[in-house]
Amino acid sequence: MKNLYQITRHLVWLTQFGLSVALPPVLFLLGAVWLKNEFALGGWVVLVGLLLGLAGSVGSLRSNLKSIDREGKEDTPRTPPPISFNNH
Repeated sequence: MKNLYQITRHLVWLTQFGLSVALPPVLFLLGAVWLKNEFALGGWVVLVGLLLGLAGSVGSLRSNLKSIDREGKEDTPRTPPPISFNNH
């Protein structure tokens, strides 16, 4: 049962990771194209939307990688600090 829990936990994390990296550029591009068509703006809006989407993806990727690193460090067994009676 514990193995099934670990598998589903990793599957959920992988899905979340993929969506959090893939969705920002797509949503920003769709928003930029909508702005371009709705308000007759130039093509520069699409470029700005792409750059903002990529920045969002990089930020999400960085956050997820930090979370993975933190989770990996928690799995390592910690040794208790030595007992000392000299610190008062």
